[in-house]
Amino acid sequence: MDEMLSRLEAELRRGTLVLAVLSGLHEKRYGYELRRSLTEAGLPVEEGTLYPLLRRLESQGLLESEWDTDGGSPRRYYRLGADGRRALKLLTEAWRRQVTVLDTLLSD
Repeated sequence: MDEMLSRLEAELRRGTLVLAVLSGLHEKRYGYELRRSLTEAGLPVEEGTLYPLLRRLESQGLLESEWDTDGGSPRRYYRLGADGRRALKLLTEAWRRQVTVLDTLLSD
């Protein structure tokens, strides 16, 4: 039972990951920094999940990225593009509607 509940909880987290990532990129951040902030907020994300998602969101036109090679190791920074800001707004509205529905269902 514990293993099954753990898998179901992981499915819930995966369903919210795009919204969480978009919400964390109002300002430019590199992947590790974003991953750390998500983890600190209570949404741990594996590197093998986050980096492919960042690349996919960029290929969909929601994110912009740039390399910073000044100083130490080169880092790729991501931030919301114009479409990403619109998507974040619409997904946030959809999320809030779903929370309202689920609160109603769960309180019955």
